[in-house]
Amino acid sequence: MFNSKRLFYFFLLSFGIVVAGCKNKDVEPEAEVTATDSTGIAKYQDVNNWLFEIMNDAYFWYKDMPAQSSLDNAAEPTDFFEKLIYKRQTVDRFSMVTNDIDALQNEFNGVSKVFGMSYTLSYTDAGESNIAAFLNYVVKGSPAESAGLKRGDIIVKINGTQLTSSNYTTLLNAGETATFTLGILSGSAITASATTVSVSKAEVSEDPVAFSTVVSKPQQGKTIGYLVYTQFVPGTAASENKYDNELRQIFADFKSKGVNELVLDLRFNSGGYISSAKTLASLIGKGVSDAKIFYKEQWNDKYTAYWEKQKGTDAFKYPFLNEANNIGSNLSRVFVLTSNGTASASELVINGLKPYMDVVTIGEHTAGKNLFGSLISDDQNRWKWGAYVMLGQTANANDESDYGTVNGMTPNYAVEDNVIPYQPFADENETLFRKALDVMGIPASTRQRVVAAREVGTFRKQLRDNLQVRPGLMIKTGAIKTLNP
Repeated sequence: MFNSKRLFYFFLLSFGIVVAGCKNKDVEPEAEVTATDSTGIAKYQDVNNWLFEIMNDAYFWYKDMPAQSSLDNAAEPTDFFEKLIYKRQTVDRFSMVTNDIDALQNEFNGVSKVFGMSYTLSYTDAGESNIAAFLNYVVKGSPAESAGLKRGDIIVKINGTQLTSSNYTTLLNAGETATFTLGILSGSAITASATTVSVSKAEVSEDPVAFSTVVSKPQQGKTIGYLVYTQFVPGTAASENKYDNELRQIFADFKSKGVNELVLDLRFNSGGYISSAKTLASLIGKGVSDAKIFYKEQWNDKYTAYWEKQKGTDAFKYPFLNEANNIGSNLSRVFVLTSNGTASASELVINGLKPYMDVVTIGEHTAGKNLFGSLISDDQNRWKWGAYVMLGQTANANDESDYGTVNGMTPNYAVEDNVIPYQPFADENETLFRKALDVMGIPASTRQRVVAAREVGTFRKQLRDNLQVRPGLMIKTGAIKTLNP
C-alpha cells in the first residue's frame, strides 16, 4: 500500500481529476525508464508495470487480479489492462485506460471539440434501412446552437447523403465540418426538407445546466421547478465553482418563487464529480444539513484500514452541505427523469436523497453504477497513458446500494422516451414531463396545441458527436488534502 506521502499525491489533482502518485523519500525509488521505442516513447512493459502497480494498490477488487507473472507485460496496455478487470460484463463495467490522458481529463471536465449535439438514432422506414438522428438536446454555446439547431430537430442527411443502416457510422464521423439536412414529420412519414445547416466543430466547455424554468399551475396549487442537468462538473479552469454557483442561483430563484414540486431531468446525465452531486443534493434534500449523511463509501481492505487509522470510524461517512437556497422544506418529493444513460453521480443523488424524501423516478432503468473512481496519471510524465480506476462503492444513509447491476434502478413509472419529434423541455406534451404532471394531478390542457408525433424504435440512444457515449462517472477528488504529506 502507498505510504502517507504517496497516498496524498495519489489523490491530489491539478483540477480535481488527474491523480498523481509520488513515493516518499524513504521508499526505494522506481527504476528509471531506459527502454524506449523509435519515437522515444516508453515501451509497453514500463507502462504495464505502472498500471499493475496502481491497480494492485488501489483497485477495489485487487485481490481478484491475476498474478503479474501470468500476464504478457509486452502487450498493448489496453489489452493488458483488460486482464486486470473484475467481471467486465457484469461488475466493473467502468474502469478504463487511455493513451491520451489530457483528452480524457478534458472530457471528464466537460471540455471537448464538438458540434455540440446529443441525439438518438432510430429507423424511419418499415424496412429498417433509413435512419434519422433525433436531437434530444443541443449544448449551450456550441457551434450547433449557434447554427440554429435545437432539441426536436431531425437530421436525415449528412453532406447530402441519406443516413442508412449501412453508412451512418461513416457519415456521423464525417470530420470537422458537416452539412446537415433536416427532416420533417408529415403524417407518419419523415422526409427531407429543403433546410440545411452547416456546422464546424469547436472546443466547448459545456455548461451542465442545459435548461431551467418555473411552471406555475395555480389551479392545482403547484409551482414546479424544472431543471435539466447534463453532467456533474463544478466549474471551469478559470472559475472552479462557476457551475455549482449557477445551480445555487437557480435554486435561489426556485425558492423565491415558492417552488413546491421539483422535476430534476437527469436523462442525459452520465455522472461526474461527487462534489457537485453533493451540492445538488444539498439544495434539494428535505431536512438535510452537514449533520446528516449524504452517502457512505467502501474501499478495499488496505485503504479501509488506512482511512480508519487517519480519521476514525466516521471516515467513510460524507454529509450534506448547508446550502442557504435549499428548497427541501417546501417539498415532499422530487421527480427525477431517467434513461439508460443516467449513471454514477446521478444515481448517487437519487439514492442519497431516498432516506430523506420520496424520490419518484420516471423513464427507463438507469445505468447501474454505484462505484466511484479516480483518473490516474503518471507522476513522472513518462507517457500519456492513464487509467480511470474504480476505488470503491457507495451507499446511502440507510446502507442501501442495490442498484450496481446492468439493470440499474427500476423507475417508479416506466416510460419509453420514443415519441418524436422531441418536444421542448417543460412543454406539457413532452413525454416524460407529461407523466410527472399526471402524477402531480395536473391534467393536460384542452387548449394545448395538438402536435404531429409518432413513436419510433430507437436502436442507439444518448449519443454525442461522432457516435460517442459518455462514460459513467463518479469521480473522487481531494480525498486527503487535509493530511500532511
